[in-house]
Amino acid sequence: MPTRDGIASGLAAAGYVADGELATAISLMAYLKRPLLLEGEAGVGKTAVAAALADFYDTKLIRLQCYEGLDQSSALYEWNYQRQLLAIQAHQGKAADAIEDEIFSEKYLMERPLLAAIRQEKPPVLLIDEIDRADEEFEAYLLEILSEFQVSIPELGTVPAKSIPHVVLTSNGTRELSDALRRRCLYHYVDYPEPDREARIIQARVSGSGSALSVQIAHMVQAIRKEDLRKRPGVAETLDWAAALVGLDVQNLQDKPELVHETLLCLIKTREDRARLRPEVVNRLMGKVA
Repeated sequence: MPTRDGIASGLAAAGYVADGELATAISLMAYLKRPLLLEGEAGVGKTAVAAALADFYDTKLIRLQCYEGLDQSSALYEWNYQRQLLAIQAHQGKAADAIEDEIFSEKYLMERPLLAAIRQEKPPVLLIDEIDRADEEFEAYLLEILSEFQVSIPELGTVPAKSIPHVVLTSNGTRELSDALRRRCLYHYVDYPEPDREARIIQARVSGSGSALSVQIAHMVQAIRKEDLRKRPGVAETLDWAAALVGLDVQNLQDKPELVHETLLCLIKTREDRARLRPEVVNRLMGKVA
């Protein structure tokens, strides 16, 4: 069982600064071989956990992006109909059973993320991203795979997993997930990082950001999140802003307040929020992080 500290160090080496609770959750996920459900607002770094975990295990990251209307053929497998039609034409004259055996074979099977994940020799990280955007019917279908790690393809039979993937599910909370899904998963809520941890994230991910500037940026973003905004900036936006400031050779936010205001486009995503963060508001917030 990977230790909590070993997980935290491994993720840090992959550029993800995890708090203690998340490191423990990932450690237990490996020990119990259970999926991990990460819930939290968009932009807090849930998806990045899966990417860092794949780096940590030195394995493949397989991603299933969920959306309304996602169905089995897009998530699991489908047949290559065009190649099947060509094969039928090429085998005209043969017995129907022989043609059927031919066209419903592995050669014509197109695997999608779920099938690809369970057919890996080395356990991959399977990211089922934004499960809350999928329909409840798909969520119910997913339960069987997460419980048994095998799928049934009528023409080929049962396909058991070659290895059990490390499964990470994310949810932004746009709809309530079923109790059945939650029972099958370990759970961790990913919140916005505290300023100290966000500063360490900046230093780990943005080359050239010094310690002092990273702390200033983290505290400034923290102050902005407390404003009455329609969309609060996430960690990804913080990293964009930090990269922009480093690129513009800003060493201290206090020295270039006009650039601070002008580069807020990295953090702010709506016209209303941009109007709320007037220069005088930005200057007031900067006074708090001096």
